[in-house]
Amino acid sequence: MSRIGLVGFGFGGQKFHLPYIQAAREWELAGVVTRSSARREELARVAPGVPAFDDLDALIDAGVDAVVLTTPPETRRELVLAALARGVHVVADKPFAPNAEVARELARASREAGRILTVFHNRRWDTDIVTARSVLESGSLGTPWRAVNRFDLDDPNTLEVGPAHGLLRDLGSHVVDQMTHLFGPVARVDAHLDWVERDGQRVDAGFVIGMHHRSGVHSTVSASKLNRLQEHELVLYGSAGSYTSHMSDVQTAATLAGRHPLDTPDWGVEAPKRWGTLHTAAGSERIPSLAGDYADYYRALHAAVAGEAPVAVTLDEAIHTVEITDAARRSDAEGRSIEL
Repeated sequence: MSRIGLVGFGFGGQKFHLPYIQAAREWELAGVVTRSSARREELARVAPGVPAFDDLDALIDAGVDAVVLTTPPETRRELVLAALARGVHVVADKPFAPNAEVARELARASREAGRILTVFHNRRWDTDIVTARSVLESGSLGTPWRAVNRFDLDDPNTLEVGPAHGLLRDLGSHVVDQMTHLFGPVARVDAHLDWVERDGQRVDAGFVIGMHHRSGVHSTVSASKLNRLQEHELVLYGSAGSYTSHMSDVQTAATLAGRHPLDTPDWGVEAPKRWGTLHTAAGSERIPSLAGDYADYYRALHAAVAGEAPVAVTLDEAIHTVEITDAARRSDAEGRSIEL
């Protein structure tokens, strides 16, 4: 069994990483880096017997094959470079890098170290995206034309400020990756960002991005945090019809409710009342929810580390996501389309 370590045990480490590492039986959790006494107590409660370490070096010295970096974004570059220099595989939480230049620097370091570096774009395994991908693959929509992916959050208290933060770098990284996962690379970007002042700093609290994919598909992604709206919408348009979905954030809701993927039947399956609908010349048809499971990210990582499969989220894909969010900022600032 391969050994993996978790660096950072805040909200992301506790809710978006630990349960799914535990659910991926291929991995043994070797330890968690956190100096907080409260978080060490929480670790002992949810992962009995898993040791806590003071820093990355101490964790690697204990023996790991891979580490997951889920500390604040401003620490990402330094920790990625340090972990690669120590000869371990690395999962970097998003945002992967503050800009594409740094992303390419980290990719070079990965190649020179001969170790995997990948990004935690877990929302490819969201229930609505997994189900929508199956609809696309079925051919029911004919040739895909357009897509709308809207993810509004009524969550003003979690908007973080600072050069490494903002909603575009946070949730934006995910929804952009979802669309490139479904429709491929992007050639041109048009964007608008909603800016607010928080703690004396200017930060983006919402965005809308139009992406012209090289495949010919046009996708629009948008999100907000301050508009008192909690809604999730995914619409796909094609030559033979459309597909509409208003699924909830199923897995996040389950973990926040205290459930765990190891002991929850039908993990990541949406309730029938929120299933999507396929609209074609034959009529409208409800499409049963498939199961989304973020643990599949860690299962795929293990297969890649073992040399049994390619990495699920490639560095080229991760860099392209950063290129798109960089372009979105430029488009907003300059009021024009940005070619990639």
